[in-house]
Amino acid sequence: MTPTLDIWSKAPSPVGLLSNFAPHRFELDGVECASMEALLQAFKFGDPDEQAEIYSLVGSRAKSRGRRSTWVDTQTLWWAGRAYPRLGRQYQGLLDRAYAALAGNRRFAVALTATGDAELTHSRGQPDPTMTVLTPDELCSRLMSTRERLRATTA
Repeated sequence: MTPTLDIWSKAPSPVGLLSNFAPHRFELDGVECASMEALLQAFKFGDPDEQAEIYSLVGSRAKSRGRRSTWVDTQTLWWAGRAYPRLGRQYQGLLDRAYAALAGNRRFAVALTATGDAELTHSRGQPDPTMTVLTPDELCSRLMSTRERLRATTA
């Protein structure tokens, strides 16, 4: 039977290090982010200056900052001055690129590969994509596919 690991910020290592709240610096399109949560919360704002304020945040500080957004009303997310419909293919591609960039952080990559063949879950996440910028399925599928790519490059 394949073990299951539930990702959340207070879980012990390596699982807790896979939370979007974990402080893993990475760069996407020349923008340095202090955590994946910072990037995800910045997506909620169309103003580049407002986004720039969020990139350096980690964990609950980033999440709290994102609560000021009204993105749910428009179902529009933003990156590099471009609007992305929340349910669009282009947004999914942006998420793919973001997690590929995060995989360049050694601490994150080590934690992810340390999960072995476990199925990754996120029981605390919001499953409705119209209410969150990243559902548990979107998170876990990206983590598991990233883990496979990391394994393939080190094999």
